[in-house]
Amino acid sequence: MASDLDKAQEDIEVTGEAREPELDTDVVDDEDLIEEGEIAGDYLEQLLDVLDFDGDIDLDVEGDRAVVSIDGGKDLSKLVGTNGDVLDALQELTRLAVQQATGERSKLMLDIAGWRAGKRAELTELGTSAAKRVLAGGGREELAPMTPFERKIVHDAVAKVDGVSSESEGAEPHRRVVIVQD
Repeated sequence: MASDLDKAQEDIEVTGEAREPELDTDVVDDEDLIEEGEIAGDYLEQLLDVLDFDGDIDLDVEGDRAVVSIDGGKDLSKLVGTNGDVLDALQELTRLAVQQATGERSKLMLDIAGWRAGKRAELTELGTSAAKRVLAGGGREELAPMTPFERKIVHDAVAKVDGVSSESEGAEPHRRVVIVQD
């Protein structure tokens, strides 16, 4: 007497390989990112309660990453720290909490009190103005050392100016953006 497993194997051999249903990966990715954001939001809400901080948590998806923002509370600057050091640490802890829950490495971005948004605007202006200086005067311009997050923003800003390009030089923590004329 053949078992149900034997019958299923015979069916596969007769009909060919079993096929997985095709999924719309964009929908799955957005759903995964929304789930990451919700896990991160829950984690951060508990953390704010433990630390006795008030703040509104906003979840969003930008491109291929979940974005979690905390705004509206008093003294949130303490959670940003000097040059975003505390914010970077909280972002890594939040990513680890998401990874523990999902089993997947997260690329989520955490912003507190609009610090990253402000930094993005500042770095975009820096990259654009440096690119225009190089374009007008020739040569090259080396910017101060930056984190990978900061360098990416500057590279993106420089890429929007025709006639110049940028690259990163040096080793961490002294890695910097260098802008040259094409």
